[in-house]
Amino acid sequence: MAKKAEKVRTGRRYRSGRAADHYDAIVIGSGIGGLANAAFLSLLGQKVCVLEQHYTAGGFTHAYEREGYEWDVGVHYIGEVHRPQSTLRRVFDVISEGRLEWAAMSPVYDRIILGDKHYDLTAGRENFIRVLSEHFPDEKAAIERYVALISKTSQLTPKFFAAQAMPRWMGRIYNNWIRPWLLPKTFFKTAREVLEELTDNQELISVLTGQWGDYGQTPKDAAFLMHALIAKHYLGGGAYPVGGAAAMARSIIPTIQKSGGEVFTYAEVNKVLIKDNTAYGVEMANGDKILADKVVSNAGFMNSMTRLLPEPTQQRLGTQQWSKQVQRSSAHFCLYAGFKGDAKTLGLSDTNLWIYPNGDHEGNLEAYKQKNPTDQDAEFPLLYMSFPSTKDPKWDERFPNKSTVEIVTVTDMKWFEQWQGTTWQQRGEAYEAFKEQISQKLLGELFDRLPQLKDALDYYELSTPLSTEFYQLNEQGEIYGLDHFVDRFNKPFLHPQTPVKNYYMTGADVMTAGVGGALMAGMMTTCCMQGLRKSKDVIGLLKNYKPQSNTNNTTEETGAQAIA
Repeated sequence: MAKKAEKVRTGRRYRSGRAADHYDAIVIGSGIGGLANAAFLSLLGQKVCVLEQHYTAGGFTHAYEREGYEWDVGVHYIGEVHRPQSTLRRVFDVISEGRLEWAAMSPVYDRIILGDKHYDLTAGRENFIRVLSEHFPDEKAAIERYVALISKTSQLTPKFFAAQAMPRWMGRIYNNWIRPWLLPKTFFKTAREVLEELTDNQELISVLTGQWGDYGQTPKDAAFLMHALIAKHYLGGGAYPVGGAAAMARSIIPTIQKSGGEVFTYAEVNKVLIKDNTAYGVEMANGDKILADKVVSNAGFMNSMTRLLPEPTQQRLGTQQWSKQVQRSSAHFCLYAGFKGDAKTLGLSDTNLWIYPNGDHEGNLEAYKQKNPTDQDAEFPLLYMSFPSTKDPKWDERFPNKSTVEIVTVTDMKWFEQWQGTTWQQRGEAYEAFKEQISQKLLGELFDRLPQLKDALDYYELSTPLSTEFYQLNEQGEIYGLDHFVDRFNKPFLHPQTPVKNYYMTGADVMTAGVGGALMAGMMTTCCMQGLRKSKDVIGLLKNYKPQSNTNNTTEETGAQAIA
């Protein structure tokens, strides 16, 4: 008899009286950065309260179930967790106390499709170079230089972000006067600028930047640093949480609870309580007040500096001027589809598909923005197709004879202005008709690639920027926080320590987009909160942890072999 699927909701529902009167720290938002920060503090003996306004914990790492299917909303694949010795894996192991398991994907983790050509990105640096060199034999030296460069960039990244673990004043000195001397100029250029210094083959550049959807900016705009971190992150292959995306929050929450803390859901925070420029707790949407020695916002820079701060504090700090110096990342459509039949029956693999009309990433995106996405001649500038049911080794136990697909593409909040302010599931027939047109276009793209899925389709629904706004409280439906322009990394206000005493930020906006970036932000914020002398205690947790071999490796060459 098949095992019944586990409930994907994590955390404890908030009600008045359930929270303690006082905590050592309150963390607003249960994305992976907030959970990591709370878990590290808990392991250091602190009592932490995590407050999540959604019905389940995890932020973009949560999963949801509908009509007997389950989908992740952001954990499409994770890199660098194949090796127990890697920093990322060690952080996950520490905060989950070894409860979180990983399953490696097949060697071909991403397939870049430009028109009618496709190029496989294969796990392991030698495999990566060999396979791409078969497509570009005259560019083998350039591909080798590229792999060496992204590896070197990743190796030097701790020096780039070192200021995030320092006190704010010291971090500013480091970034302005020390960092420029420690790092090569590639850290301060765009992806296109750096790649065009390596090769003049534009098709190769298009392939190498074919994962730009992972950070939401085309090569002309994105910092090379952001691109290099993503590319290197997956160079050893991809992996997926055993038991699905919800296993991430589910495995971390007990760490927070063991020190007397809790993770509450349905727990929307109205504002941070501040007196004499010092944070001392939060006021909930229902009027409850919860007090703490320190408050951490994992709600993104925009929410942290505007929505959550009292108006007088915003005016005194000039946060509106800060907001004008950065830009929100792109919004997206995501089609969640369920199919009758298992992966073998339907002929599905776990390779992600990145589909483009051609190699002109910037031109395709600009042309798309000039049209309505429902127009027949409006080509999607990017399509990302992921097959989550193929990546979790426990899927068939939990959901026998079923499969899932996710299709993601970019969109613009301007197309949704007429429905701004409406309520989820009550936006009217015009909105539903608009969604249906987009859904059919996306399904058409899927069936063109995988026609065997057409008759097996059982359920589908479309997520729009309004869905993201509703669940994440992101005003423009952005999914990656702030955009990763080169100048973004020079902003002193994007630091874990804010000008308000005992009020901190964590998550992707103080580091970089993605699960890995937000995770490391959680650790860096904890170091910053501990201060210079005690930050070594956080590093000690990593050094003293005994790694467990709980990765289900399925590739011949992943992490350890590929990066050795």
